Amino acid sequence: MTGTRLVVCPVSDLPPGEVVRVDRPGLPGAVSVFNVDGEFFAIDDRCTHADESLAEGWVEDCAVECPRHASAFDLRTGVPSSPPALTPVRTHLVEVVDGDVVVEVGTPRPA
Repeated sequence: MTGTRLVVCPVSDLPPGEVVRVDRPGLPGAVSVFNVDGEFFAIDDRCTHADESLAEGWVEDCAVECPRHASAFDLRTGVPSSPPALTPVRTHLVEVVDGDVVVEVGTPRPA
């Protein structure tokens, strides 16, 4: 499965512990890209329960907590850890290419 290739930013612009929200024409919705201890993860930006931006949430142990109702989503799988969210968010493949963070929107992160 091939997705939309999106150059997000240089690696140096997304240090560990930071997140960037990307919303560009042609995307089906915004994508959030997280740097967790030097590893990059990309997910759909919207909580599947509350339609809240996950880029505004709290990250701990490779999970992001929705700022509205506290459901947490695993950044590796998109699976929520507890209600009220029951539906996973989509994950996207992230690579570092020539010093840039690149997301394949629509291509799931390998398990």
